Amino acid sequence: MSRYFTRDHEWIEVDGDTGTVGITDYAQTQLGDITFVELPAAGSEVKQGDSVSVVDSVKAASDIYTPVSGEVTEANGELEEQPELVNSDAESDGWLFRITIANTGELGDLMDKSAYDAFVAEL
Repeated sequence: MSRYFTRDHEWIEVDGDTGTVGITDYAQTQLGDITFVELPAAGSEVKQGDSVSVVDSVKAASDIYTPVSGEVTEANGELEEQPELVNSDAESDGWLFRITIANTGELGDLMDKSAYDAFVAEL
């Protein structure tokens, strides 16, 4: 599996044509305590860069953008009862949704881990 990152601090872990999407640890730290996560509906067709979700925290509400185009296949239902999973494990159990990737070529628009770490270091 490969993991990619966006400049908006989303990550996508790719396994074949399926991607699991969430926000980075950096993003959840900037947001503070997560109080609510609005998740996309399964079956939604989305285009790379679309706002597909909202994460509310004690500091702000933040739009979440899909790193790639495709069809949302699943949302992380555990976040409805436990939105704080995003704070405690943003890059694993706190994932937001899964997507069937329509165009794997779009992954070329994203950063790998070392490029993302360098990007964050400049902020």
